[in-house]
Amino acid sequence: MYRFLSALIALSSLQACGGECDFAHSMCGAQAPGDVVIGILMPSHHKVTALGKRIRPESYHCSDFHLTSFMRSLAVIHEIEEINAAGFLPGVHLGYMMCDTCSFASTALQNVEYMLAVNRSLNVDCDYSDFRPRVKIILGALYSEVSIAVARLLSVYMIPLLSSTSSAQDLSDKRRYPGFLRTIPSDKHQTEALGQVMHHFGWNWVGVVYGDDEYGSAAFQSFLKNAEENSVCLNYKEVLPDYLDNSQSLPRIKQIAERIRSSTARVVLLILKEGLVEDLFKEMIRTNTSRTWIASDAWSRSRSIAQMEGINKVGDILGFTFVTGKNESFDKYLKNLTVTPGGYNHFIEEYKNLRFNCTPECFSDKAPSYCPSPDELKMKADNACNFKDPQEQNDDHLVTALDTSDAFLHRLAVWATANALKKLLKCNGSSCLGEINFPPWKLLEELKKVQFEFENSSFFFNNNANTTIPQSRCSERCAPGSFKKILNASCCHNCTLCGWTQCKQRKESFLRWSDPLPIILTAAAVFGILLLLVTFIIFLLNRNSPPMKRAEVRLSCVMMAGLSVSFASVIWFMGKPNVHLCRARQVMYALGFTLCVSCVLVKAFRTFLAFLPFGQLTSRRLHKLYKPLVIVIVITSLQGVICLLWLIFDSPDIDDTPPSPQSMKHVIHCREGHTYIGFGIMLSYIALLALVGFLLAFKGRKVPQEFSETGNIIFSMLMYLFVWVCFIPVYIMNNESGTTVQASAILVSSYGIIFCHFFPKCYQVLWKSNTETLERILNKWRAISSPKHDVVTEINIDFPRVTLSSEKSDSFIISSTSPKLCSSGTLCISSYTTLVTKRKMARTRSISC
Repeated sequence: MYRFLSALIALSSLQACGGECDFAHSMCGAQAPGDVVIGILMPSHHKVTALGKRIRPESYHCSDFHLTSFMRSLAVIHEIEEINAAGFLPGVHLGYMMCDTCSFASTALQNVEYMLAVNRSLNVDCDYSDFRPRVKIILGALYSEVSIAVARLLSVYMIPLLSSTSSAQDLSDKRRYPGFLRTIPSDKHQTEALGQVMHHFGWNWVGVVYGDDEYGSAAFQSFLKNAEENSVCLNYKEVLPDYLDNSQSLPRIKQIAERIRSSTARVVLLILKEGLVEDLFKEMIRTNTSRTWIASDAWSRSRSIAQMEGINKVGDILGFTFVTGKNESFDKYLKNLTVTPGGYNHFIEEYKNLRFNCTPECFSDKAPSYCPSPDELKMKADNACNFKDPQEQNDDHLVTALDTSDAFLHRLAVWATANALKKLLKCNGSSCLGEINFPPWKLLEELKKVQFEFENSSFFFNNNANTTIPQSRCSERCAPGSFKKILNASCCHNCTLCGWTQCKQRKESFLRWSDPLPIILTAAAVFGILLLLVTFIIFLLNRNSPPMKRAEVRLSCVMMAGLSVSFASVIWFMGKPNVHLCRARQVMYALGFTLCVSCVLVKAFRTFLAFLPFGQLTSRRLHKLYKPLVIVIVITSLQGVICLLWLIFDSPDIDDTPPSPQSMKHVIHCREGHTYIGFGIMLSYIALLALVGFLLAFKGRKVPQEFSETGNIIFSMLMYLFVWVCFIPVYIMNNESGTTVQASAILVSSYGIIFCHFFPKCYQVLWKSNTETLERILNKWRAISSPKHDVVTEINIDFPRVTLSSEKSDSFIISSTSPKLCSSGTLCISSYTTLVTKRKMARTRSISC
């Protein structure tokens, strides 16, 4: 009795389970036994009916038979049968279990649960390393959205999911989808090709319509990047509800059709499922709208679209697809459809009923509710009513109505699985020695490493490595050929095309000898040296003339030597700089110009001493300091020490600052040390000398020009100070142009000394009369001399002995000899005699060193 009751309970449970699992005959409606079972997850139907009204977890009801997908699933079954017949896996028979996703992710997940159930249950474990379901691998799904959902679930068990049509780029992320593989390239390559084709034809104004699923959204975002790189602009972008049974699809299609008609863009990219494209084209045909359409791989090879009535009215269609291949054996199989021995296939039964079952009532105006949809009725054979048993019939409809080469990648997936199994099961020419009931993750490992030949081509899976990095950016990185235009924050920018289509080498920028500016600067420096040479000759030939004696020819010649060195330093500013040139030009300028300014300072000091009354104690001490040779040597040597310390501690070198990313020019120029302290001290020292010389000359400005050079000194030093005060801010604000600015400043200040200091003397010698009436000179002197001074300090003036006499009693005589620069370096003032008018006493004064 106990055994009888136990058997009765077991029978009851089987019947109950069978009732619960009736969907297996409709959803998983094809099966064949085998040692290793392969799952086939494909949509044999387009839709799940009344999905929007589903409020309870009831079973799904599918409609609209999907002929193309049905053909692809038959390709998988055919290849499995071919492998078994060929004995590719000796002693191992492959089986299959085919389930219908109905183009819906939730239905696919329910199918996966059925495939993975062990003893009609799916246990929850902490570790699935030893999980051994009957289905070892799943081939599918058709759409990326479904594959993403299924791959998420299968990653728990590390069961391989091998798709031949899901091309969404997200599926390459091995962190989220570690068990996903595919025999089709990702959309990344397709969108790159789309951008290049648009650029090739010059289409830079296009519209885009895409589905709101993972495939459409991801492909659209990828296309945006490639469109920007290829200078393609979007006139509009429209989104269609992904699910084909969505009640909003048709109204939305009408809105999008109107947007296309009103747009100026003549090219439209459609990243949509096949069914949505059909609905959109129906609207285009109805309104007689023609455009150039670009087809994504999801519908580019659709026979149903190509055979639509009036399809030629919509315009040209340019499609993208992947590798295909015709197979005569498969075509023969489709013409003679039979169920695998020992198995069943309810999808073949449904197809034959649609094709060969006699249902004339379904073609009437009031068709019964059980009749197929209008699209399914198109499958009906013309002679369907001549057959008694539809299941016994066959014809070539599948071969003629569909492009069977489209199944190539599905056949490839089966052969990839078989080759991985051959490695895993350790098969040789006669037997397979490995364990048949293996955990699926072991097959996944072999699939990743498999390499095999198929139809004269070699295939293997690349890494799709786990290199995805989480992104958190205000703006995307700018592609090659564009640069950043910063917005409100440094991390936020727009990418602006800079016109380059490929990487180019940055051009080096410096003062090349062949460029106009360096030629002008060099010519100016050489001309300055020639002017100094001419001036030197004039001074030498006229050294005994009064103007030249007042100019101190020896000091003037030293000044010319210093200016020549300063001019020569400008030449080293030209050409490609190196560290030696950077140092040499600064030291040459510093020492040369300091030598020149030190001589000017001596002249100003001499005039200043002449202005002071000699009798004062301070004046006597200052007179003792007047040692021209010592002053010049000390001042110039101090500048030499400054330059030496500069070269030791913060030497000039080549500026290694990288150019800005936006610049195609690499400016090569000298950097005057890392801190610029030495450079600043050097310039400040010269400026200080010039300022002291200016102040001394300004203090003695009342001495007549005939007796001094105060005017020449004041103007030359003022010009120098003005030039270098202007140089500093320009140099700081635009350091890259510092070379040109400094060279120009050296030239201007050097020419200033030539024109303000030497040219007036040359003019006096060459063109102006050398004789001045002493009366005119003395009148000037009386005008500026204080009447209280009855002692006249002798000035370093050199003019010839002059005797003036008058017949009148008020005549006067002045006798004078010129002072000389003694060998000791002191200022020697000779005696002079003055005879004043008869109303005054004759006074004689002798002043010596």
